[in-house]
Amino acid sequence: MSHEYHRRGRNWFTAIGLMFCVMATIVLIQQLLIWGPEFVEDFLFNGDVTNEKVSMGMLAFGIFMVALGFRKHEQKR
Repeated sequence: MSHEYHRRGRNWFTAIGLMFCVMATIVLIQQLLIWGPEFVEDFLFNGDVTNEKVSMGMLAFGIFMVALGFRKHEQKR
């Protein structure tokens, strides 16, 4: 293999980010199926810390980790 070949993927930032996104999506879909969209919206915008807000934070953190995983970094020579 050429020394100029830069391998993409297989980093733990992307893997952890995708795991957070999948878990947050599962929880949000579960809450939507159990409570319905009106209650989930109420839980999302009230003043208390709720499961929906934690799931949205997990989704944001997951997207941030995926973005970190796709950044370009120079390899030391």
